[in-house]
Amino acid sequence: MRGSSLKLTLGPLLYLWPTDRWRDFYFRIADEAPVDVVVIGETVCSKRLHFMEPEIAAVIDRLEAAGKEVRLSTLALVTLDREANYQRTLADDDARLVEANDLSALQVLKSRPHAVGPFVNVYNGATAKVLARNGATAICLPPELPSTSVTDIARACPEVEFELFAFGRIPLAISARCAHARSKGRTKDNCQFICQEDPDGLPVNTLSGQPFLALNGVQTVSHTCQALLDDPDETRSMGVGSLRLSPQTCDMTAVSKLYRQLLDGSICPTEAASLLRNVYPDVPLSNGFHHGQVGAEWIARLRNSEGLGR
Repeated sequence: MRGSSLKLTLGPLLYLWPTDRWRDFYFRIADEAPVDVVVIGETVCSKRLHFMEPEIAAVIDRLEAAGKEVRLSTLALVTLDREANYQRTLADDDARLVEANDLSALQVLKSRPHAVGPFVNVYNGATAKVLARNGATAICLPPELPSTSVTDIARACPEVEFELFAFGRIPLAISARCAHARSKGRTKDNCQFICQEDPDGLPVNTLSGQPFLALNGVQTVSHTCQALLDDPDETRSMGVGSLRLSPQTCDMTAVSKLYRQLLDGSICPTEAASLLRNVYPDVPLSNGFHHGQVGAEWIARLRNSEGLGR
């Protein structure tokens, strides 16, 4: 069912980047990043689609020529007819696995192999079994799940390859309204793509000035960056087959190489955490959800590594 080695998946870019930057990012991933699967496509806001459409064919060709498996991501929220039509268009692509991030996509993908992304709530084994019967062959579990729940779900549905959201700001909510545009005096219909000004999200502080969340168009993400850096044998023992890296503005090629070293046993989890902070220094790391604690917390596995927490 699962191989002995863990795979690395690069999830879809959740932020709005200019077309040239978007293309060049994926070209470098194709040429230099040791990832096995790359999920591409607009997940957050359908208005952003035209930024990637001119280059998406070239990006797919470059990734596949480099030996990467390409999957296509659906939208995480469908509110308009044109968005529903877009979902159906994706479902018609027989050449690549489509990743469903909304229940409407599950319906159009029924009875054909597909993946399920972290925006679909899979909180127990019974749900995973239903999705498997619908055609799901891979499921990226929601990032807020503790490791105990991950283990229970994977054991209940061994025919599916399960994936953990191992790096990136955690997607927490998505809305039909755009708080990002509103915060800058715009409306969703006349946003003028203001979210492009914040390629890693717009920081949101509490009334007392403490960092709290970040806005990404209609999406809300965490202030902290989830970083799951367990020993690979421990991850495999949970029934997990892949780790997902969610693109941020840091050097994602370096991030992927660091995770590959961790999975290969070249570095230990403590060293990986230290190196990761050098790659992405401006955002604190967290793993609280994975350990059944407050999501924004960093839970040190070893007493002598507690000083690494932030």
